Amino acid sequence: MKFKLFFLIAFVLSCSPQLSSINQKKPYSAKGFAYIYNDFDFKEKIIKGKMNNDIMQISHQKLKVGALIKIINPKNEEIVVLKNTKRIKHPDFYKILITKPVAEKLNLNLDLPILEIIEIKKNKSFVAEKAKMYREEKKISSKAPVDSVEISNISKNIVDERKKKTDNIFIHIGTFYSIDVAKFLKQRISKEVAKFDDKKLKIKKINNKEIQVISGPYTSVNLLKNDYIMLKNFGFEELDIFINE
Repeated sequence: MKFKLFFLIAFVLSCSPQLSSINQKKPYSAKGFAYIYNDFDFKEKIIKGKMNNDIMQISHQKLKVGALIKIINPKNEEIVVLKNTKRIKHPDFYKILITKPVAEKLNLNLDLPILEIIEIKKNKSFVAEKAKMYREEKKISSKAPVDSVEISNISKNIVDERKKKTDNIFIHIGTFYSIDVAKFLKQRISKEVAKFDDKKLKIKKINNKEIQVISGPYTSVNLLKNDYIMLKNFGFEELDIFINE
């Protein structure tokens, strides 16, 4: 009990503004894997709702229906902005549920469908060289206005060069002001999380004010998934995933 109280106080006092964004009602953002919808998983009740896999649709469990979400593929910098179609329950390991046309538009690697999602406030507008609205998106009913969709392309040569690199995946556990709190968290995970390989735990200094606790690198999604679930069961509500940092 003392540990829980101390950890809670230390966590609240030392977290960076990024981690306190929920309390400040800032736009939601996260990095992790996409769950690509298929009817089989719906029939098997792995996914608790049906989607139309012929059009671009997305589902986020926590954001309200109609919320605008910017989706970024960090591997090629492709971007789309879509409305949250439904709130469908799916495995918690995945940050968002998307249909195949969304994955195709973002050119996602289906073996490693990692992306970044950012909630967009209604009064924000987005400008790009060739901005447009997708016809499929217009069919989704919502009162939230959509001004444009930001699209960012990158040359095939750069994409090909990136594909040659080995993807090292990391779990972002937390960001802190104090090195002591970061060390404390690392020690508690090592002691309290059974079967967790503490050799993967690292403390990374971002700048003079931010210190991260991360786990990795992982070269297999399954190995990462196991550790992710263990950390979630330990009590972490939000864990981000990033590549090659």
